[in-house]
Amino acid sequence: MALFRIDHTSECVKVSLPLYMIMPSPYHLKDKPLESYKVLYLLHGLSDDASAWQRYTNIEILARERDLVVVMPDGGRSMYADMQNGQAYFTYLTEELPAYLKAVFHLNLERENTLIAGLSMGGYGAFKAGFLRPDLYSVAGSFSGALALSFEGEFVDEERLKEFSLVFGDLSKFPGSSNDPLTWPDIAAKDPERYPALYAACGLQDFLIEANRAFVHKARAAGISLAYVEEPGIHDWHFWNSQIAAFLDLYVKPANQTQA
Repeated sequence: MALFRIDHTSECVKVSLPLYMIMPSPYHLKDKPLESYKVLYLLHGLSDDASAWQRYTNIEILARERDLVVVMPDGGRSMYADMQNGQAYFTYLTEELPAYLKAVFHLNLERENTLIAGLSMGGYGAFKAGFLRPDLYSVAGSFSGALALSFEGEFVDEERLKEFSLVFGDLSKFPGSSNDPLTWPDIAAKDPERYPALYAACGLQDFLIEANRAFVHKARAAGISLAYVEEPGIHDWHFWNSQIAAFLDLYVKPANQTQA
């Protein structure tokens, strides 16, 4: 496989952004055209950047085994939202970036060929994309995702409130909005067949475990089916490295195995 870093200017975000991609090497393409490779968008967390998944996990090995193109965009500290300052990260992720990948690399981004997943902030972003743009993805995965956002409690101080306000605007209007994860199951319940398969996982010692349980409870109460895993673990790369492998084992089998 080959690792690319691309620095490109985004019209939606209004700055130059790094983009990391794991792609097949030319000799791989002699036997299998690029259009036949599945595509996985893989989103980083709040304190990382687009390089994190490639640096800290086995994703390149997993991609090679599964004939998988991996797209790792940069989301800054945006929560993958269209921010109040005009930097539209959600629109970049769901519209501008796919158009760029089609135009430059001719990737097959048909819904059944495309997955999205992420950790922490990226888990929030992956599920948000899956629920608000179900036409784009067949599978969405969240690992230790921020799946129930509260602006109170021990993890939220004045500095964090200020940051969330810059992302989402008036926080009093956040509950019940399209940015609120707990609204997404109700949206999907109206026509659940339109939505991607869902996978969520969280470590039992993770500070976001109750947020994940709240989301899963809401989703199941709304009749939304999702695979949910709780295992010993904290909010760290050991857990996320194991979960990206488990996620791909379910949805993208190794190339030498017959797809279910």
